[in-house]
Amino acid sequence: MPGHPLDNPAWHALTSHHAHLADGDGVARRYQPDVSFYWAVDRLDAEAWAALAALGSGVALARPERLDPPEGWTVGGTIIGHQLVLGRRPAPTWDEPVFRVLTAADVPAMLDLVALTKPGPFFPRTIELGRYIGVEDDGRLVAMAGERLHLPGFTEISAVCSHPDVRGRGLAAALTDAVVTEIIGRGETPILHVAEGNGTARRLYERLGFERRTDIAFTALEPALYKPRR
Repeated sequence: MPGHPLDNPAWHALTSHHAHLADGDGVARRYQPDVSFYWAVDRLDAEAWAALAALGSGVALARPERLDPPEGWTVGGTIIGHQLVLGRRPAPTWDEPVFRVLTAADVPAMLDLVALTKPGPFFPRTIELGRYIGVEDDGRLVAMAGERLHLPGFTEISAVCSHPDVRGRGLAAALTDAVVTEIIGRGETPILHVAEGNGTARRLYERLGFERRTDIAFTALEPALYKPRR
């Protein structure tokens, strides 16, 4: 029987709402490199491993199980992420900040903020994945949050960060909740991933009503023999 879509969210995003951002059209897909780091396959068999190798190097898979790649593949490392899904949403305990929807013109400032705060991978075209919102202070972007994986029925919240100068003002919580409101308004369920050991972020999201569903292993791999597609 097929598993739950959230066990393989990148595959279900790359074959639905984000198909236009994908490289590959067979049993293996990847986001275009300047959009996101996610790669995906529907199943792990010889055909899928071969298709991943044909797509290029720098493979990054996100699945519940730890991977056992074929001989010759190299595992670069694995990070365990807690997958959280919105449960019962509490009443807000903060004032909604004045925020605006970010655009391509804001990407340099977004990249600077991500480089400083390190909420996770963010690339020049990541903004194309969904709606991103931000708060400015004296014309400087100081906090943001947005949408990453988008699959039927679910949207992942990502890039939640705030500048050290404004921490303590509740901007991360308020912006996350604003993104939650947008996703719920579309009739979808918000999800997110938090790296194992990042207790500060996990406690923040749990206060917003998120509950752990499962753990996802984010694994970096290199194929045995990388041959670019012709």
